[in-house]
Amino acid sequence: MSKVDARIRKGARFSKQVEAFAQAAKGRANEVVRKTALGILANVVTVSPVDTGRFRGNWQVGIGDRPAGTVDTEDKDGGAVISREGAKLEGVEVGETLFITNNLPYARRLEFGHSQQAPKGMVRTTLANVREILEEAVK
Repeated sequence: MSKVDARIRKGARFSKQVEAFAQAAKGRANEVVRKTALGILANVVTVSPVDTGRFRGNWQVGIGDRPAGTVDTEDKDGGAVISREGAKLEGVEVGETLFITNNLPYARRLEFGHSQQAPKGMVRTTLANVREILEEAVK
């Protein structure tokens, strides 16, 4: 075997190692995106005010498109909606646009202080904590 052949083989192995590292890094980045999105969803849901559970049950996740309409679900503790909508995040990847929305007609009023249970809103409160949610996802 010539020295040139050995160098070519080493170069090929190095290329495969770099490719494997890049794939692993991309996979890790996608995992951080999923965990961050799930953390944001869980936070928005759990800080949402509860009466009948209809408002909590109407949080929806969209990937690429904003969800339309409402959901005919009541979820007082938020577990079902986090599970249902969180499952949609399984395949999300870096660069995709995510929407977390609540389309009930009174959602805007609740966000801007109409409820004593969440006087500072749900989305604004969650966005104020997004750094902590991201740090937790990175761990």
